[in-house]
Amino acid sequence: MQETMRLAGLIQERISDTLARHREELTALGPDALPLLDEALGFLTGGKRFRAQFAVLGFRAARELDTAGDVTGELSRVLDAACALEFFHAAALIHDDVIDRSDTRRGRPSVHRLFGAMHRQHGWRGSADHFGLAGAILLGDLLQSWADELMQAACDATPDRDAARRAREHFNRMRSEVAVGQYLDVLEEQQPEFAGHAEQLERSTRVLVFKSAKYSVEAPILIGAALAGASAELESALADFGLPVGVAFQLRDDQLGVFGDEELTGKPIGDDLIEGKRTVLVALARENLPVTQRRIFDDLLGTELDAEQVAILQRTIRESGAVERVEEMISRNIERATDALTGAPIRGDAAAQLTELAERAARRTH
Repeated sequence: MQETMRLAGLIQERISDTLARHREELTALGPDALPLLDEALGFLTGGKRFRAQFAVLGFRAARELDTAGDVTGELSRVLDAACALEFFHAAALIHDDVIDRSDTRRGRPSVHRLFGAMHRQHGWRGSADHFGLAGAILLGDLLQSWADELMQAACDATPDRDAARRAREHFNRMRSEVAVGQYLDVLEEQQPEFAGHAEQLERSTRVLVFKSAKYSVEAPILIGAALAGASAELESALADFGLPVGVAFQLRDDQLGVFGDEELTGKPIGDDLIEGKRTVLVALARENLPVTQRRIFDDLLGTELDAEQVAILQRTIRESGAVERVEEMISRNIERATDALTGAPIRGDAAAQLTELAERAARRTH
């Protein structure tokens, strides 16, 4: 735990230093730019740092890394890569809130709502909502740009040029998969009807894998491992570990989106139901509903639900047995991930830490 806290502190320090440096470089743009830069720091302060931790452990899987002592050149480049993942994650969340029209994130106004409120507070001309959307899109773009700079700095500081190339390839592929996965998620919500169960489950799983699962765990681990010069055999084993952990992570996220404690998650419970997210949880729930009840469920999903209607959908999902089935899927994926490390050419302490972090990611309550 002490090491985890130390790492979280190093990550936050590197994030703050990076933002301070960019702020200094952008001084010439004047004080009007400060709210955008202030929100960058506000959004990137705190968080669970799962992606950063998986990147560090990916490096440790191949090579020893001391995070307790001074920040050496080797640790510095790993921190740059870890922070690149945090910047990218922040950008993805900001854009995701725009797409989902979410009002809150982590218990505070989402970025587009914050900028919209700023517009109203100052009595500016034009549409406050449009200004809010523009501000959020631009902040997300800015954070993506800074993520790219951090990743490039990590690669430039890596003596092994082949290792740097592979780390960069993992990062580039991750960005492409998240963008296309997000599009598939949006596309799925537009379909007038659900597909048959087998096809719907496959479509929902594809969105889960490419929008979130791979970039939450697999890509960070592979980026860290590549920077350490991991062999192809080790990278393959870590990919076999990372993907099922990422699936378990997102299955838990989907559960929390429907049943989580709003004070812990920082998001209104029922948002995914209001948005009509066709998650694996929803697909499994529909499978066991009688025809009439399924029709009512489908008619409510993706509409402006009140608290009572959200409760009805929650109860329907629970009674369908879908919650238990998802819990079983989470457990199976963690078991599959653990099995992938058996016999792998991985450092022993890293294997134990990866297993522990996987459990934390899959069993979290917020």
